[in-house]
Amino acid sequence: MADKHAQEMPRRRLGKLEVSALGLGCMGMSDFYAGHGSAAEAEAIQVIHRALDLGVSFLDTADMYGVGRNEELVGRALKGHRSRAVLATKFGNVRGADGSYLGVNGRPEYVRQACDASLRRLGVETIDLYYQHRVDRSVPIEETVGAMARLVEAGKVRFLGLSEAAPETIRRAHRTHPIAALQTEYSLWTRDPETGVLPVCRELGIGFVAYSPLGRGFLSGAIRSAADLPEGDWRRQNPRFQGENLHRNLALVARVEAVARDKGCTPAQLALAWLLAQGEDVVPIPGTKKLKRLEENAAAAAITLSAQELETLNAALPPGAAAGERYPEAGMQAVNV
Repeated sequence: MADKHAQEMPRRRLGKLEVSALGLGCMGMSDFYAGHGSAAEAEAIQVIHRALDLGVSFLDTADMYGVGRNEELVGRALKGHRSRAVLATKFGNVRGADGSYLGVNGRPEYVRQACDASLRRLGVETIDLYYQHRVDRSVPIEETVGAMARLVEAGKVRFLGLSEAAPETIRRAHRTHPIAALQTEYSLWTRDPETGVLPVCRELGIGFVAYSPLGRGFLSGAIRSAADLPEGDWRRQNPRFQGENLHRNLALVARVEAVARDKGCTPAQLALAWLLAQGEDVVPIPGTKKLKRLEENAAAAAITLSAQELETLNAALPPGAAAGERYPEAGMQAVNV
């Protein structure tokens, strides 16, 4: 049964697709961050159900997360609840059964195969928003999006999206078939989209989905040293969480914490409220495996920041303030393509 908060969560539009103003990133429930297994999955399903009750109905997954396990998890959570969710998944990042990364595939025949496999794992007939997770440099974007458009015609997909695509790629894709959403990392410590991708999306009427809106958990203030990241946690490989970069980035978090104290909210809520204030076309999708964090994040939708507070945050964490690239070198080569 949905509670009163479900009616209080604002709605936004990604192109013509209506979604909750805040979504739920499901990746960490199955991969990259530590803490998986049957008990963790049971709690993750509780988190998804609670998200729906809170009106956080926009769920984000991908076929690469857990090599399909995350889609299966989301599918189990949605049994009996499908009509309450707006479901997004992605294809294109190919992994072996052992989790090894095999590259990007945007060939038309692969697009069809990947979609059918995602539908099976999710246990649904239609995907609401289907993204190309990374652009395949070896395949013209028109061919990939053309194949995605045929999925729309077949009723397997409702709307199309791209992730980490460059402005000209977005234009070419949109000419082939309307793109509803562009997903890229965007937060107080990753403001790159403001100078290229976001203006193009606004020009074309494409919604913007901000992943890692809490800086992979860093902006929450919960991570103070590398020791706070368990063995096997992907963030240990991320340049921003290493050595001097980590030390410099902690100084940025201290600035967020200071503003949050004055505002009477948590640093995570402040970071999400800042993103929501960047425009009605911006939809952050914070991820969590914990009910407490979910409820904390959802409450950010009710926080309004004054012009002075926004100015203070913009000055405290200007574009380029974060120390270190947002991915290791190989990962950076796959973004803004």
